[in-house]
Amino acid sequence: YMIPESDLELGQFRLLDVDNRLNVPVDTHTRLVVQSTDVIHDFAVPSLGTKLDAVPGRLNQTSILAEREGTYYGQCSEICGVGHGFMPIAVDSLSLEEYLTWLSSM
Repeated sequence: YMIPESDLELGQFRLLDVDNRLNVPVDTHTRLVVQSTDVIHDFAVPSLGTKLDAVPGRLNQTSILAEREGTYYGQCSEICGVGHGFMPIAVDSLSLEEYLTWLSSM
Protein backbone atom coordinates (compact mmCIF):
# COMPACT_ATOMS: atom_id res chain seq x y z
CA TYR A 1 0.00 0.00 0.00
CA MET A 2 1.02 3.61 -0.57
CA ILE A 3 2.41 5.30 2.54
CA PRO A 4 0.03 8.12 3.57
CA GLU A 5 1.49 11.58 3.14
CA SER A 6 1.24 12.24 6.90
CA ASP A 7 3.43 9.16 7.61
CA LEU A 8 6.25 9.93 5.15
CA GLU A 9 9.72 10.24 6.62
CA LEU A 10 12.50 12.48 5.34
CA GLY A 11 13.77 11.12 2.02
CA GLN A 12 10.66 9.12 1.12
CA PHE A 13 8.80 9.94 -2.09
CA ARG A 14 5.16 11.07 -2.08
CA LEU A 15 2.91 8.80 -4.19
CA LEU A 16 5.78 6.34 -4.82
CA ASP A 17 6.88 4.82 -1.51
CA VAL A 18 5.13 1.71 -0.26
CA ASP A 19 4.97 -0.18 3.03
CA ASN A 20 5.99 -3.52 1.49
CA ARG A 21 8.67 -3.50 -1.23
CA LEU A 22 9.56 -6.23 -3.69
CA ASN A 23 13.13 -7.40 -3.02
CA VAL A 24 15.24 -8.95 -5.79
CA PRO A 25 18.92 -9.92 -5.95
CA VAL A 26 21.19 -7.80 -8.15
CA ASP A 27 22.57 -9.29 -11.41
CA THR A 28 20.07 -12.15 -11.30
CA HIS A 29 17.31 -12.82 -13.80
CA THR A 30 14.08 -12.77 -11.80
CA ARG A 31 10.80 -14.10 -13.15
CA LEU A 32 7.68 -12.13 -12.26
CA VAL A 33 4.33 -13.89 -12.37
CA VAL A 34 1.32 -11.61 -11.91
CA GLN A 35 -2.43 -12.06 -11.65
CA SER A 36 -5.28 -9.82 -10.59
CA THR A 37 -8.38 -10.76 -8.66
CA ASP A 38 -10.55 -7.75 -9.44
CA VAL A 39 -9.72 -5.64 -12.53
CA ILE A 40 -6.87 -5.29 -15.04
CA HIS A 41 -3.80 -3.77 -13.40
CA ASP A 42 -0.42 -3.02 -14.96
CA PHE A 43 2.86 -3.74 -13.17
CA ALA A 44 5.10 -1.05 -14.70
CA VAL A 45 8.64 -0.23 -13.55
CA PRO A 46 10.17 1.74 -16.45
CA SER A 47 13.74 1.80 -15.08
CA LEU A 48 13.72 -2.02 -15.08
CA GLY A 49 12.24 -2.08 -18.58
CA THR A 50 9.06 -3.88 -17.62
CA LYS A 51 5.37 -3.29 -18.11
CA LEU A 52 3.16 -6.30 -17.49
CA ASP A 53 -0.64 -6.60 -17.43
CA ALA A 54 -2.26 -8.39 -14.49
CA VAL A 55 -5.54 -9.82 -15.78
CA PRO A 56 -8.23 -11.46 -13.61
CA GLY A 57 -8.18 -15.24 -13.97
CA ARG A 58 -4.93 -15.37 -15.99
CA LEU A 59 -1.26 -15.68 -15.14
CA ASN A 60 1.15 -13.44 -17.01
CA GLN A 61 4.94 -13.53 -16.70
CA THR A 62 8.08 -11.65 -17.60
CA SER A 63 11.62 -11.42 -16.28
CA ILE A 64 13.65 -8.52 -14.95
CA LEU A 65 17.36 -7.98 -14.42
CA ALA A 66 18.43 -5.31 -11.95
CA GLU A 67 22.03 -4.49 -12.83
CA ARG A 68 22.62 -2.08 -9.94
CA GLU A 69 21.74 -2.10 -6.26
CA GLY A 70 19.13 0.45 -5.29
CA THR A 71 15.43 1.21 -5.38
CA TYR A 72 13.37 1.25 -8.55
CA TYR A 73 9.96 2.94 -8.59
CA GLY A 74 6.92 2.40 -10.77
CA GLN A 75 3.14 2.62 -10.73
CA CYS A 76 0.13 0.77 -12.02
CA SER A 77 -0.27 2.30 -15.46
CA GLU A 78 -3.78 1.09 -16.11
CA ILE A 79 -6.99 3.01 -15.39
CA CYS A 80 -8.34 0.31 -13.12
CA GLY A 81 -10.96 2.06 -10.98
CA VAL A 82 -11.62 4.64 -8.30
CA GLY A 83 -8.74 4.93 -5.84
CA HIS A 84 -6.41 2.93 -8.09
CA GLY A 85 -4.91 5.89 -9.93
CA PHE A 86 -1.68 5.99 -7.95
CA MET A 87 -0.93 2.38 -7.04
CA PRO A 88 2.84 2.58 -6.47
CA ILE A 89 5.44 -0.15 -6.92
CA ALA A 90 8.86 -0.14 -5.25
CA VAL A 91 11.53 -2.73 -6.06
CA ASP A 92 14.69 -2.98 -3.96
CA SER A 93 17.68 -4.57 -5.67
CA LEU A 94 19.95 -6.04 -3.00
CA SER A 95 23.37 -7.65 -3.06
CA LEU A 96 23.17 -11.44 -2.99
CA GLU A 97 24.32 -11.49 0.65
CA GLU A 98 21.70 -8.92 1.71
CA TYR A 99 19.04 -10.74 -0.29
CA LEU A 100 19.81 -14.11 1.34
CA THR A 101 19.76 -12.45 4.79
CA TRP A 102 16.37 -10.89 4.01
CA LEU A 103 15.07 -14.20 2.61
CA SER A 104 16.11 -16.15 5.72
CA SER A 105 14.33 -13.60 7.95
CA MET A 106 11.03 -14.15 6.12
